[in-house]
Amino acid sequence: MTQLISERELPSAAAEPRTDAGGDIVKMSARGVNVYYGDVHAIQDVSLEISKDEVTALIGPSGCGKSTLLRCFNRMNDDIVGCRVTGDIRLDGEPIADSEMDVVELRARVGMVFQKPYPFPKSIVENVAYGQRIHGLAKKGAELDAVVENSLRGAGLWDEVRDRLDSPANSLSGGQQQRLCIARALAVNPEVILMDEPCSALDPIATAKVEELIDELRGEYAIAIVTHNLQQAARVSQKTAFFHMGELIEFGSTSEIFTNPKIQKTNDYITGRYG
Repeated sequence: MTQLISERELPSAAAEPRTDAGGDIVKMSARGVNVYYGDVHAIQDVSLEISKDEVTALIGPSGCGKSTLLRCFNRMNDDIVGCRVTGDIRLDGEPIADSEMDVVELRARVGMVFQKPYPFPKSIVENVAYGQRIHGLAKKGAELDAVVENSLRGAGLWDEVRDRLDSPANSLSGGQQQRLCIARALAVNPEVILMDEPCSALDPIATAKVEELIDELRGEYAIAIVTHNLQQAARVSQKTAFFHMGELIEFGSTSEIFTNPKIQKTNDYITGRYG
């Protein structure tokens, strides 16, 4: 079972929302985060912020710790035997490891979309309604129908499936399945959406639709996306964090990271000298 330990005391959350250096409202923050898998030090003293109404891209070579950090934000590493997390991670100023923070509630507030779409072996409508049930938000009748429709609309899928809601979810194309998984996350009204390589298994047309959806969702949610596709990071994000060998090398506005990085290692990666 993962143990999240605060190694340093941070000021308590202020009454006013905290802002980053650019004036954006901070939704989630990580301070001095380390992750260990047994004796392996996978994440080393990482600090960054995810701002409201922005997309933050996590980039870097395979195995550099991007997905590991992403899973820290909704405590999915809790389920990994031998994994230990130290440091301080906060949602709206609240430590997510606090004993008063319910993990089920946290995962409703901080939704997750995985690399490969995993629709449940149920109908389209049952997939979307599933989150309502497991998080104790279950609605019935017209109220539930409205949640399903709004979630599918939010995921840009409603017009494609409105006439076959009772069809099996696995009858959808890969891109539609991924948007269905996004709709499933939206159905519980999250505040943050984490996306771990959401387009890596999709064709270019489906990828374009998901990227368009990410841009549309940006005004309503804080979004963090792990991607190996540098062009995708440049297209969809406003902030970019570059990781290498478990370390956060550079974090800043996407335009600066891609056009004028401050660290040579970042420049070498962006220009394709390694990857």
